[in-house]
Parts: sequence; C-alpha cells; structure tokens
Amino acid sequence: MADIAALIDSLTDRAGALAALGHTVRFDLTDSGQSIHLDATGPAVTVAESDAEADAVLKLSSDTLDKLITGRIGPMMAFSTGRLRLEGSQGVALKLAGLLDS
Repeated sequence: MADIAALIDSLTDRAGALAALGHTVRFDLTDSGQSIHLDATGPAVTVAESDAEADAVLKLSSDTLDKLITGRIGPMMAFSTGRLRLEGSQGVALKLAGLLDS
C-alpha cells in the first residue's frame, strides 16, 4: 500500500502539467478509506487529503494511483481492467488521463 503523503507529493510534483485540467478531482483510495482532492481550478494547483466535492471521483487503490502517477499503468488500462472506477464527469476523467499520460 502506497503512503498517502508520498502520493500527495507525487501529484504536487506534477502540478505544472495538471494545471491545464481546470477542474477538481477526488481520488478515493479503496484500500485505506482516505481521499486525495486535487483542485486545478485556481491559479495554483492544490493537492490535499480531503473528501471535498469534485467534478470527477476516481475510486482506486493507493498502489494503482501510484502506478498511474509514475506511468507504470495507463489510465485506460486501469479502467478497463477494473482497477479504477469513475463517478462524475467522464470528460474531466479523460482530460486527467491525457495529462497523466504526458
């Protein structure tokens, strides 16, 4: 199980690329019950542990999120194999997928 602080740091390191998202995304970690909220609506991207409302909610394990961030698994592969479930805007999720793949 990946550490939530390390996941937040990894997402923060990618803030430059994620700024183009322009939406909010929440990652619900199924193995720990914790949530990470990514807000890319303002001038600066913020990433914090929170269960705030979001445009898209991705439900996945912390290990799957780590693999997505580091590029060891693609977002479409994670979704098609059932490692990732989506609630909310598919458009936001697809935009995020493109930013994670870059």
